[in-house]
Amino acid sequence: MGPEGKTLLNIIILGFGFMFMFTAFQTCGNIEQTVIKSFNSTEFHGSGYTSMAIIYGVFSASNLIAPSVVAVIGPQLSMFFSGLVYSGYIAMFIHPYTWSFYTASVVVGIAAAILWTAQGNLLTINSTDATIGRNSGIFWALLQFSLFFGNMYIYFAWHGHVHISDKDRQTVFISLTVISLVGSFLFFLIQKPEPEATPSEASESLLQTESTESASIVKYKRMHIQLTLSMFKCVTIGSMCVTLAPSPPSGLELTFYSGVYGTCIGAMTQFGDDAKSLIGLSGIFIGLGEILGGGVFGMLNKCNRFGRNPVVLLGLITHFVAFYLIFLNIASDAPIAPEEGTHLQAYITPRYTVALLCSFLLGLGDSCFNTQLLSIVGFMFREDSAPAFAVFKFVQSITAALAFFYSNYLLLHWQLLIMVVVGFLGTLSFFVAEWVVVSSRRDTDYDSI
Repeated sequence: MGPEGKTLLNIIILGFGFMFMFTAFQTCGNIEQTVIKSFNSTEFHGSGYTSMAIIYGVFSASNLIAPSVVAVIGPQLSMFFSGLVYSGYIAMFIHPYTWSFYTASVVVGIAAAILWTAQGNLLTINSTDATIGRNSGIFWALLQFSLFFGNMYIYFAWHGHVHISDKDRQTVFISLTVISLVGSFLFFLIQKPEPEATPSEASESLLQTESTESASIVKYKRMHIQLTLSMFKCVTIGSMCVTLAPSPPSGLELTFYSGVYGTCIGAMTQFGDDAKSLIGLSGIFIGLGEILGGGVFGMLNKCNRFGRNPVVLLGLITHFVAFYLIFLNIASDAPIAPEEGTHLQAYITPRYTVALLCSFLLGLGDSCFNTQLLSIVGFMFREDSAPAFAVFKFVQSITAALAFFYSNYLLLHWQLLIMVVVGFLGTLSFFVAEWVVVSSRRDTDYDSI
């Protein structure tokens, strides 16, 4: 197999590994708040929104150390050990305790920073300027199959269940834990890329010149300082500042579709006894939108002639349509309703078909935005990909943490308003970032991105 075939295979394996892992984790996040409301144990006092806020808050801070960890043990082992931590978080729901719930949230936040920095680094070193857009789309489409399979299982497992029993919960989370472990072990199938696809020159020179056991400690310290300085350098240069500006909308959208919207659907008593199982069906439609967007705008490269801006604009329009329909269809107190649900009605008679259409639009809009963000960051910071992706994830995850925190308190219409405003400003910022790319790379073959 040639070098190009090997790197493409690495991207596909990477996508499948994340697909299995996040079949478990994203399904867990989607049903977490609903499951917690159904706990029979009166000793447990936790909030799924608070847990996710902790995860993304720690995720943000941990991005300061993530590039160093990836540089020392490599992206492959970084993803494997992080995957084990994800599996432990999911397994915690089999017999949950408040202390273990929040402790696991902290630990998985650290693992998430390492996992996604390693993913960004591996994606970049297995791509060229000509293939970064394609590879981003392949990875994103495979990743979002996780929403399809995991939530299909929830739909059939919970069909007709008004209350989620302890047995229901344990069966689901044992299955999800096994699926997550399969994804972690898939990372061992990734092969090393060709010699020219190496990390940054500074990190490489350190690894080559420091060979003794005692010098390895010095090497680690110097590497940690070098990569941390690279992160701050990425922040200070104008191009990274512009590139980071569109990140907050993706963080808010991640919060909404991965945790809040499913809870809203499950709380709508007007949807009947199948409201809980509709959480899984909603996740399936989100996944279909994500897969369609990743395939069309990533793998097929249909919009390369016009750059990334048309795709991002389509994502903005799609989101606005979804938010408006959700505002009309879902009760305002749905995100914070008790287990028995809400009996309030929005502005139209609630229809689950409209709710599922909005799920699809949320997934499609999110894929439009994220495939282009992955592409532009990887393209602009090829030589410092690990620090650049760490800074990008820092901004994205801290906005997600804030969104999960206020989801405990804000009614639905206020949450939608925040996403509309931030989404509009983020899209304008992306247009500026794309202009910076075009201006700084006029001498390259931009049409081949």
